[in-house]
Amino acid sequence: MLDYDFMRTAFAASGVVALVAGAVGYFLVLRGQTFAGHALAHVGFTGATGAVLLGAAPLWGLVVATLAAGIGMGAAGERLAQRDVAIGLVLALALGLGLLFLHFYTAFATQATALLFGNVLAVDSETLRTLLALGAVSLAALAVIARPLLFASLQPELAEARGVSPRLYGVAFLALVALATAGCAQIVGVLLVFALMVGPAATAQRLTGGVGSGVALSAALALAEAWLGLALAYYTDWPTSFWITALSAAVYLFAHIRVGA
Repeated sequence: MLDYDFMRTAFAASGVVALVAGAVGYFLVLRGQTFAGHALAHVGFTGATGAVLLGAAPLWGLVVATLAAGIGMGAAGERLAQRDVAIGLVLALALGLGLLFLHFYTAFATQATALLFGNVLAVDSETLRTLLALGAVSLAALAVIARPLLFASLQPELAEARGVSPRLYGVAFLALVALATAGCAQIVGVLLVFALMVGPAATAQRLTGGVGSGVALSAALALAEAWLGLALAYYTDWPTSFWITALSAAVYLFAHIRVGA
């Protein structure tokens, strides 16, 4: 399996994205912002299709759109976090705009399918370098803001009284979520971002109560699911995205049953 260049690239790309998604996803679940993260993925689809219309690379359109939306949602703070209907409407509108852009550029249909459902086997060396850069920036930024972000997430009133701005760290965090979402879209697609962003994190929080151990377990689970999904896809010729989502759901179900027992 590893004799092929495209498989080695796929393992490297999925490994980088999984580590970022697992770490960022832990805080996403902890803060109860999983729906907002899902909405960012749909906004990213619109950005990617819009970028193609402008003659730019889809990945950069994805990054710019999700980053702008993440910062905007973070700036809205609790006003937006408490309005699931508003987020749902933005999600639907973003996907509709993406389909409209696709209508004007039908030659992009194959790439659009890859964005929606993922195609890690099509990641080239240039995209891999971009994912490595985005991953390094995301993990470094998360390491810097992790402690005050945790404080602001668990005790927002006390954090604000101590001079830690929940709004500022909320904006910074959703910007990180946007970068992680852009990476996940290359692996599992914008419709299945939950597989790497939420599944491992939710499982880790059921299995351990410590934050440090939880982040590490979430990243490890995401990495294992991504790599095992790739291997299963290679030997069965079934879609990689299916295997990753199936493994994510199975591991969470196992953890739920074990903890419940």
